[in-house]
Amino acid sequence: MKYSTAAATMNGYRREIADIRRKMRATQAAIEPQEVADYEFQASDGTVKLSRLFGKHLDLMLVHNMGSSCPNCTLWADGYNGLHQHVVTRTGFVVSSPDAPAIQRRFAESRGWVFPMVSHIGTSFAEDMGYRSPRGWLPGISVFRRDGDTLTFEKVVSTTSAPVSVDFGNDHMYVAGATTVGGDSTRAARPTRAFCPPHNQRLYCARHPSRRRASRPINNP
Repeated sequence: MKYSTAAATMNGYRREIADIRRKMRATQAAIEPQEVADYEFQASDGTVKLSRLFGKHLDLMLVHNMGSSCPNCTLWADGYNGLHQHVVTRTGFVVSSPDAPAIQRRFAESRGWVFPMVSHIGTSFAEDMGYRSPRGWLPGISVFRRDGDTLTFEKVVSTTSAPVSVDFGNDHMYVAGATTVGGDSTRAARPTRAFCPPHNQRLYCARHPSRRRASRPINNP
């Protein structure tokens, strides 16, 4: 096969992938918030409920990590140290895995992780959120929102490959270019369906931090 023919074929595949991604974003934007129970997790200092993980925020960004046995999840989590200090100004942030708290603590210390972790061991939490398959645990990110005593959930990303982008711009934080996070009452939402402006600060929790891709933020009021 000649180079010109291969290049044309690859461009056709890229257009197909782009079309599928547009359909995925449209489907994701149509998801209605789902009320969830106030799950109880294990932490290094005892048990903690989902509602407590929000802290002072109305939103919670929870990362589903497959645990210390997964090297890709470990590399992915290494990037959170740089991400964490920025994210927590807008939303609660925690990493959840099936490892016991003692294992999480030792592993976090060995990696120099500074972000909070909880264990969903012994609960149906990960499975209920859609992050367990017949082959085992799945990685991804869930965003939860709090309205009084009511907690709602929107599944954001379930993927076996990085990167997952977190973009800052227009007074918003976008997870995976699709869901607005950090819409506390002190920061009114500005709906947008445009590409992030060039001046946006873009942070990546990625296996390949040098990889860059455009994302289309879609505001879900």
